[in-house]
Amino acid sequence: MDTINIVETIVKALDAKRAEDINVLHVTDLTILADYFVIADGTSVTQTKALADEVEYQVSVNCEGRKPNSVQGEPNGGWVILDYGDIVVHVFYKEQRDFYNLDKLWADGESVDISSWIIKEN
Repeated sequence: MDTINIVETIVKALDAKRAEDINVLHVTDLTILADYFVIADGTSVTQTKALADEVEYQVSVNCEGRKPNSVQGEPNGGWVILDYGDIVVHVFYKEQRDFYNLDKLWADGESVDISSWIIKEN
């Protein structure tokens, strides 16, 4: 399965659980850490953990049983990182996201258009 298809699965999983401000950055030319960073936030610490759990579940089910290489963070502290090697998923509680400001730190990354993967609500 192509990396971008896995990124799409991740974005759709986050969207389905009502993640806010989902951002995907293509960072291949900036770092050896990953090809893509997916950054999203939840409205509560509980939702943040649920978002990470949903990503892990959906990737496993829809991407040939793929599991993260590691899961790190403090769900009760408001952040979880799922490392899939070529994709790193950062799920934050809003205040934690503002504090770490990864969007600004990796602003030189190419923003990926995810609009077709997000369900528009009225």
